[in-house]
Amino acid sequence: MEITTVRMSEPRELLALIPHRLGFHPRDSVVAVSLRAPRGRVGLVVRVDLAHLADVRQGPELARRLVAYLGRDDAESSVLVLYTDDDPRGSGVGAAQRAAAHFRDAAEPALGDIPVWVVTGTGYLSLDCVDDCCPPGGRPLRDLDSTQIGAHLVLAGSAVADSREDIARIRAARAERRRTVARARRRWEYRLAGAVAAGPEAVASWRLDSVVAWREVVRRMSVADGRGARVPWGRLEAGLSDRRVRDAVLVSLVPGTGDLAECSVAPAAPDDIDRALGAAMAKIIDPARAVPPPEPATTAHEAALEGVVAHGRTGGQAPALTLLALLAWWRGDGARARVLLDGALEAEPDYRLAVLLGDALGAAVPPGWVRQRD
Repeated sequence: MEITTVRMSEPRELLALIPHRLGFHPRDSVVAVSLRAPRGRVGLVVRVDLAHLADVRQGPELARRLVAYLGRDDAESSVLVLYTDDDPRGSGVGAAQRAAAHFRDAAEPALGDIPVWVVTGTGYLSLDCVDDCCPPGGRPLRDLDSTQIGAHLVLAGSAVADSREDIARIRAARAERRRTVARARRRWEYRLAGAVAAGPEAVASWRLDSVVAWREVVRRMSVADGRGARVPWGRLEAGLSDRRVRDAVLVSLVPGTGDLAECSVAPAAPDDIDRALGAAMAKIIDPARAVPPPEPATTAHEAALEGVVAHGRTGGQAPALTLLALLAWWRGDGARARVLLDGALEAEPDYRLAVLLGDALGAAVPPGWVRQRD
């Protein structure tokens, strides 16, 4: 999504923008918005749970981390938006006031006074407003449906999910189909066990066959009538459990890599394979060489990975979910990436690639092409 300029004289435009930037309607949340010079250009948009920022012990530290993220985004000023059920004014020092105070205290030295807006279940208001401009309950939410930014984004095809979970929800396949896929997965795993006993050449052959299967599924996903064909989901699921195959699939996501994925699983990989793999990853990470995710290839890759998750073992999809999170992050969709990554880490808390990607998300590091553009 393009970075959008919002005039601070029109806070409702900013409030209309936030759900589109997050991809969902936040609830019980706090959203910090980075505003960059010279015209209040919206940069980083960060969401945290309201309860966490309001916590007496953890809240101040979380606030300092949020301010640090904004600083790395070159924020000149900021706006804080609280999403809570009811108008928090006049109800004593509750969670909303504590969260706002923690953030304001942390931000004041670098960003000055921070405007705080509140979006409730029925309206929106300034936390500091005590006159008729923000009546009890706030101004009506329908005002946010008739903004220039909102109209522009809707016409551009932007859609907002009802909740954070909905932006990464993958519907499971029918139970009968999943049982069939499970049998295929076990056969492919059994074949790997035999390959390990036979030696490195047999293992390399198994890996290459797994990569070839991935290429074929992606090809089917990119063809209009290919998605209805019988797909070897079990073979893909078993293949992704092998780190070498997973890394080859990761490389295949990057444009211009040719047959590097296949070469990387060969029994005698070329001497310069590590350098080639590093160059491929630089197209995602390094601002000097990065490219945006290519379309329609990325959509086909996502469809293939979502198919693995939908047909595979519940709670056992750390590899596919992590690669989906990587693609979401590469697109610049940090909210979806975070939800997918949470699913991967719930399935396998020590999954190394998920942990590394989580560090990037936690540090609010954007993909290389975004930093290149900025």
